Amino acid sequence: MRNWLALLVAIVGAVILAVVSTTPPAPADGNAPADVFSAGRAMADIRSIARAPHPTGSAEDASVRAYLSARLRSMGMTVDMPTAAMSALAAKRLADWSKSTVTPPLTNIVAVLPGRDRTLPAVLLMAHHDSVWGSPGAADDGAGVASILETVRAIKAQGQPARDLIVLLTDGEELGLEGAKAFFAGDPRRTRVGVIVNLETRGGGGRASMFETGSDNGAMMALFGRSVARPVGTSLSVFIYKKLPNSTDYTVAKKLGVPGFNFAFIGRPGLYHSPLATPDALDQGALQDMGRQVLDLTRGLLAAPTLPGKAADSVFFDAFGLTFVSYAPAIGWLILGLGAVGYAAAAWRRGTMGEVARGAGSLLALTIVAGLGLYLVNLVSGAGGQTNYYDRLAAIPRLELQALLVCLASLVLFRRWLPTYEAGVAGAAAPLLLLGLFLQATAPTAAYPVAVPLMLGGLAMAVKRHSSAIGTVAVVAAAMLGVGYMLGFGFFLLQAVGPKTPMIAAVPLAIGTVLILPLVPEIDRRRANFLSVVLLALALGIALWVLLDPIAPSVAAYSTDH
Repeated sequence: MRNWLALLVAIVGAVILAVVSTTPPAPADGNAPADVFSAGRAMADIRSIARAPHPTGSAEDASVRAYLSARLRSMGMTVDMPTAAMSALAAKRLADWSKSTVTPPLTNIVAVLPGRDRTLPAVLLMAHHDSVWGSPGAADDGAGVASILETVRAIKAQGQPARDLIVLLTDGEELGLEGAKAFFAGDPRRTRVGVIVNLETRGGGGRASMFETGSDNGAMMALFGRSVARPVGTSLSVFIYKKLPNSTDYTVAKKLGVPGFNFAFIGRPGLYHSPLATPDALDQGALQDMGRQVLDLTRGLLAAPTLPGKAADSVFFDAFGLTFVSYAPAIGWLILGLGAVGYAAAAWRRGTMGEVARGAGSLLALTIVAGLGLYLVNLVSGAGGQTNYYDRLAAIPRLELQALLVCLASLVLFRRWLPTYEAGVAGAAAPLLLLGLFLQATAPTAAYPVAVPLMLGGLAMAVKRHSSAIGTVAVVAAAMLGVGYMLGFGFFLLQAVGPKTPMIAAVPLAIGTVLILPLVPEIDRRRANFLSVVLLALALGIALWVLLDPIAPSVAAYSTDH
């Protein structure tokens, strides 16, 4: 009974922490104090910006530019709207959208709020004012533009900043980063930029995350951690984004070596480039989440006597969106060492090498079977065909539930082979410790999701060996924190890459399994088999639902390739 109670406490706590980490904050209303970010105030701008689609060259985009330039001037900024020619490739894409042979010029909006010392490098806030052809773009990138306007308003309310604040609202981002390319290729103000904060979206809600930085980010991330209350971001996302073919306006500046931070939210993916991406459909909590972080960071950058220079990349992550953890990559070796020593101490003279090997083999088998199941069930959902990109994005919430069911089915199925005694648990941790060592050696900024949970689990197991009561509390706490983080971690991984590579969910499954194993009681074999079949059947049912209903209403009217 005590084991079931401890397991229940750990699972409930983990779910609560996962919900906290994945839920945006409540939006501040229009009556919020003048010095704080208010999604309620920002929504007034979004309703004007996103009343209709406004692609480059359209009359609606000209109206949006007029509105934005007036708003920026009203806050004491000098405003310029330089034009440039777009590339032949961008012109062709626009012609495919508009069915017109006329190629309009690109028109950026550049605004400057003078600082007290104009010789200091400036802080640049950047978003794009154009939308795709078929979408009003309340999120992409109305949310980014409106967040900048509300950030400038809040900063201006506190008086003149120490250094210049430049706002760049680019044109033609949806045509291939055209406005950003024009600005950083020839605008004389580009040489004054010391750091960039770029705002983007790929969806209509969810947590806003700082997902990309410039190179050698150690000093910049130290400022980020000091300046932003409850920041959301990880060095793993920075590492992964380098490997992806995706790009934003910041890509142009990053290639030139300009330091920067890139923010986005990617929840409610069915609203990406969708006709239904209207102001009313936008998650105002996501807007609040992005805006409050950008305001905090911008204030920190503007107030810095000297902008941080280049320093070795740091390891960083938010703990459930509540606090920020950052350390030098070399500390990762110590974290892994503590985990290994903890598991070794727990297993010392408590079992045979055969039992350790059984634990390692069982964990590896679980991971492989779960990964294969995730892959095959995803194929049933249509991943192997020529499915529309936007349909797969819109299906992500269902694909996440599908992946969770496959993972649970695999775990229940393997329960009778997974050992719960000390030597077996240490053996199960061994393959993950080896994975952590490999990541620490080859990609240290991406190793923490493996290293930190194993440190918690190993130390808890070592305590449990010497004190059963205190040790059980320690194991419950480690499982609560680790499994809670893995649930949120898996959620974000599947949002980012799930439609194509759901197999990645097998990694957080394996880590969470090792942490919770000491609390799992025996389960009747027949009941376990029955439950795993039911869970797998539910997963297949969701996969068939996605396959047979592939076109989500939110994207059915928009067929332009991404």
